[in-house]
Amino acid sequence: MTDDTKGGKPGKGPFDSDSATARGVARGLTNYGDIGFSLFLRKAFIKGAGLSDDALARPIIGIVNTGSSYNPCHGNAPQLIEAVKRGVMLAGGLPMDFPTISVHESFSQPTSMYLRNLMSMDTEEMIRAQPMDAVVLIGGCDKTVPAQLMGAASAGVPAIQLVTGSMLTGSHRGERVGACTDCRRYWGRYRAEEIDAVEIADVNNQLVASVGTCSVMGTASTMACITEALGMMVSGGASAPAVTADRVRVAEHTGATAVAMAASRLTPDRILNGKSIENALRVLLAIGGSTNGIVHLTAIAGRLGIDIDLAGLDRISRETPVLVDLKPSGQHYMEDFHDAGGMPALLRELRPFLHLDVLTVSGRTLGEELDDAPPPFKQDVIRTAAAPIYPVGGLAVLRGNLAPGGAIIKQSAANPKLMEHEGRAVVFEDAEDMARRIDDDALDVTADDILVLKRIGPTGAPGMPEAGYMPIPKKLARAGVKDMVRISDGRMSGTAAGTIVLHVTPESAIGGPLAYVQNGDRIRLSVARREIALLVDDAELARRTAANPITRPTADRGYRKLFLQSVTQADQGVDFDFLRAGVTNDTVPKK
Repeated sequence: MTDDTKGGKPGKGPFDSDSATARGVARGLTNYGDIGFSLFLRKAFIKGAGLSDDALARPIIGIVNTGSSYNPCHGNAPQLIEAVKRGVMLAGGLPMDFPTISVHESFSQPTSMYLRNLMSMDTEEMIRAQPMDAVVLIGGCDKTVPAQLMGAASAGVPAIQLVTGSMLTGSHRGERVGACTDCRRYWGRYRAEEIDAVEIADVNNQLVASVGTCSVMGTASTMACITEALGMMVSGGASAPAVTADRVRVAEHTGATAVAMAASRLTPDRILNGKSIENALRVLLAIGGSTNGIVHLTAIAGRLGIDIDLAGLDRISRETPVLVDLKPSGQHYMEDFHDAGGMPALLRELRPFLHLDVLTVSGRTLGEELDDAPPPFKQDVIRTAAAPIYPVGGLAVLRGNLAPGGAIIKQSAANPKLMEHEGRAVVFEDAEDMARRIDDDALDVTADDILVLKRIGPTGAPGMPEAGYMPIPKKLARAGVKDMVRISDGRMSGTAAGTIVLHVTPESAIGGPLAYVQNGDRIRLSVARREIALLVDDAELARRTAANPITRPTADRGYRKLFLQSVTQADQGVDFDFLRAGVTNDTVPKK
C-alpha cells in the first residue's frame, strides 16, 4: 500500500498521469496501452542519466542545441546552453538540451533557404515529441531563427528565442571591417582589379573576427531585431555581440523567463498575432533590414493563418523612416547598435507607430517593457524620426506586368540615380548560364543595361538562393561601374547593397512573366511609381507564352521531391503549403 492510498481506495500514485493536465516528465507519454507503465519506463531511463525524483518533479525546459562545426555563427552555443541551464535552475526548472538541424548560409547547398522548412519541421516535431513545459530556441544564422519561430508557432508550447549574437568587427590596414557587407565590397574591388591577390587574402582573415552572426544589418541581425519586436525575446536580447558577457547574461535571463512562461502557459499564439507582426514589419522598415525579413515574417505569420498584405507593407513603408545607421544602408555595425541602446532604444523612437498592448515573453505588454527601458543618451547610431538616415522605409514593393504578384527592392541601399531607370535587358537563363557568361569580355552589355536572371526562385533553383545579387560584369567593373539595375526571382543577402529587384512573383520556373523576357527587351523601373514593367505588348507576351510552355520542376525522391511539390511562392513565405494554418481572414498591415 502506498502513501497515496487512503481508505483502501487507490489514490494518485507516482506513475499515474492525467494526459490532459500533465506537466514535466509526464507530458506527451509514449502510448504502450498503459499510461502508468509509460511514465514508469520513461522515469527509469532518464534516471540512468543520474536525475533524481526531485529534479523530475520540476517544470522541464527544453533547450534547442544548434551547435555545429559547420556553423561558426553558432560557435558560442555551448556557452549559451550552460548559461540558459543556469537561469532555468535558478528559477526552479529542469533544463534539458536536445539537438536539431543546424543550417549555415555559406555551408548549405543548394541554399540555406532550401533547408529552412526542413529545420522548422524538425524543430516542431522534436518539441511535440519530447516532454517539455517550455522551450528555449537557440539560433542565429540567417534561416535558423525563422525556422525555429515557424516550428514553435506550430508546436504550441511556450517558447522563447535566444540568438547567438553578432560577431566582432576586425581591422584591415587601419580600416574597420566586418562580415559581410565588407566581404562583398572587397570582393567587388578584387573583381575590378583594384586590389591584388595578397590584399584579398589578407582581408579574408579579418572580415570575421569571432564566432557569431554577421556584424551588419544582414538577415541574421534583422531577424534578431524582428524577434524582439514580435515579443518572442527578452527585452534587449537582440543586439549583444556573441562573445560578450552581455550575451551570456541575456542567456541566463532567457532561461529564467522560460520557467515563468511554463508556469503561465504563455504559448506563442498569445504573443504572435496581427498586431505584433505589424510591429515587426515597422521595425523591419526602420532598421533598413534584409529583404529576406519579409519572406520569413510572411512564413511565420502563415503558421498562424495570418496573411501579409504587400500593398499594406508598402503603405506603412511610406510613413516609417529608416532610423538605424548600420551597413549596408548606413555606416555602423551591430556592436555600435548595442552600445547605442539596442532594440529598446529603437522601439522608444518608434513608439508612436507601434501597438503597445501586445504581450511579450515577460508576460508584460510591449508598452510596459518600454516604460521600464533605460533612459536615452546621446549617440549617433539610432536616429530620431526628425533626423532619419532615410526618409521612408528600407523596402518598397513593386508591381507591374513583370511581377503581377509583387517584387521587392531595398531602396535604402540602392543607388538613387538608378531608381528611375529604363534599359535594355541582358538575360541569363539560370545561375549556371550567368556563371559561364558574366565575365566574358564578349558579353554584349553596358552600364545602362538591366541584368535579368531567371530560374532562381523557390522551385527554380530550388530554394531561392541569394544569387539575386548578381556580380557586375568584369569588363564593366574594371571600367569603374559599381552598380546596375538587376532583376531576378531570387533573393539577396541582407548584407548586400545595390539597385536590385528581388522576389519577382510568380517565379519564372512556374511560368511567371520573367520566364519570357528576352535579350534586348526594354524594362522600366520606377521606384517612385512602385513599377517594374516589361515594355513588350500583351500580344507578344501571349505569343511567347504559347510558344514556350513551362513545366514545373519535379524530383523523384526525398526531401527535394517534397520541396518541389509543396513550396509556395515568395509572397506566401516560401513555406510548404501543408504547414500553413487554416485561413483566418486576418491580414496585416491593417488598412
